[in-house]
Amino acid sequence: MDRFNAMRIFTRIVELESFSKAAEDLQIPAATATYTIKQLEARLGVRLLQRTTRHVSTTLDGQAYYQRCVRILADVEETEAGFGNSGVAPRGKLRVDLQGTLALHYVLPRLQEFFGRYPDIELEIGMGDRYVDLVRDGVDCVLRVGELRDSSMVGRRLATLQQVTCGSAAYFERHGVPLTLDDLHKQGHRAVNFFSSSTGKLFPFDFIVDGKERSIALPGAVSVSNADAYKACCAHGLGLIQVPRYHIDGLLARGALREVLGDWRPRPMTVSVVYPHQRQLSPRVRVFVDWLSDVMSAAS
Repeated sequence: MDRFNAMRIFTRIVELESFSKAAEDLQIPAATATYTIKQLEARLGVRLLQRTTRHVSTTLDGQAYYQRCVRILADVEETEAGFGNSGVAPRGKLRVDLQGTLALHYVLPRLQEFFGRYPDIELEIGMGDRYVDLVRDGVDCVLRVGELRDSSMVGRRLATLQQVTCGSAAYFERHGVPLTLDDLHKQGHRAVNFFSSSTGKLFPFDFIVDGKERSIALPGAVSVSNADAYKACCAHGLGLIQVPRYHIDGLLARGALREVLGDWRPRPMTVSVVYPHQRQLSPRVRVFVDWLSDVMSAAS
């Protein structure tokens, strides 16, 4: 039995809490995963996993062995990465998750450039705004906007995005153009509200007044959790929105949308790439993170 391969299979089963998901993730038959763990437990003389019809968890011995395996596998990858200049190009599957509008605007148009540099890397790209558990979901890194809160992950800031408040010409004909923040309530302005798909919480409008942040909640007839729907509802006159400028540059240039309250723009939004905390990135993650940094440098 290949001990390193057995460790990799075991750690993915623990992280995904499933034999079938681990087998799919590693692209091996489920029977191979089951047989490998049986052989591993027999060789070690201990039970590593508790199995039910719906759930797989570690025993006390299994948890201790898992922690050792993680360190050993990290050491192996770190050692191999240390020979990055040996002429061996990064290769293998790389699983990434990208915030949707950033991916469409900045990343996907330049992917051919990445593959030109690293033809032996295979990318598996998820897109969206949902929370991703990098370890459990088997994702190598994510591209996200906003402040980072998970201290167990490494975040590398790539860019800052200017944010604007805007509405459509038809909307301003009905409600007037707000010249001050107080006008938002005085003139009865409405919002296309954006809510978190994970918590359901509505995000208020943020403005910087004398160096301090001021949040204003506005009523609205429609709330969305998708960036494209948010922009479309605004363009059709349903209310004001607050977005990174790059997302609506074309609409602003054509006059379909108009920025207001520019003297009190919210703080720029940060863009970061996030990956699990390790002493050394694998070569394929490292080159992708460096490439993302180059791509997003044009956004600031």
